[in-house]
Amino acid sequence: MSALRMAAVSAGFGRDLDEDFAIVERLVKEARNADVRLLALPEACLGGYLLSLDGDAADAGPPPLAVDGPEIRRLAALAGDMVVVAGYCEDGGEDGGDARYNSVVCVSGDGVLGNHRKVHQPLGENASYASGDGFRAFDTPVGRIGMMICYDKAFPESARALALDGAQIGVCVSAWPGSRTNAAADLERDRWKRRFDLFDRARALENQIVWLSANQAGTFGSLRFVGSAKVVDPGGEIVAATGVGPGVAVAEIDVPLALETARRSMGHLRDRRPETYGTAGHAA
Repeated sequence: MSALRMAAVSAGFGRDLDEDFAIVERLVKEARNADVRLLALPEACLGGYLLSLDGDAADAGPPPLAVDGPEIRRLAALAGDMVVVAGYCEDGGEDGGDARYNSVVCVSGDGVLGNHRKVHQPLGENASYASGDGFRAFDTPVGRIGMMICYDKAFPESARALALDGAQIGVCVSAWPGSRTNAAADLERDRWKRRFDLFDRARALENQIVWLSANQAGTFGSLRFVGSAKVVDPGGEIVAATGVGPGVAVAEIDVPLALETARRSMGHLRDRRPETYGTAGHAA
């Protein structure tokens, strides 16, 4: 199989869907011109993220969109022959009531390939969103993908569940901010930025999968995002990164070969001993 050209985006998005789609359209066009086949856009890139993580009742939040609605169909039409991953606020009305989910969808010109609802909710995010209930990988034209959102990656079980479900590529979309206390003037030195990078590298290495990490950039409400979109190889090495500002991290990897090479001698999934892990083994 030939190498796969993939990209992860660091960019800012707001409440105006038309403006967001204009940014998405530009990014998709630039990616297509660069022969990218898999593009990861940030969490909440359709409609923006929350203004704060304090559970502010005055924040109406982003507009809820149906996974089978016109906005996601518009995203799929823009994707065309590419596979595009993007975060949005999902209208969970079909589940009954007025639940909203912080979700990420994977699309191509053929429609929706996969959808994930954020499971782990930091600080006051549960005041705005209901929680998802699991992690599942799915097949796409560019390989088997597993998705998660932001704080999900702080939990090793999330990525491990996806890897055990056959994910070759993990895609984590985020609206990850800098530290709220003792904030560094230089985001490159921010402790939450260091954690963001550490989680990306650890999740790739411990599962020996390719990892795409997209993130919001700039500021929104009280939040200052750390950017730092990146592509990480199955050895935990960062092969492309944007730094803390807006940008696109592009890399070309032969995914099956990279996984085979990483797992040849020390296969972390193969060498597991789940019978020794107690309740942790059941989660994995």
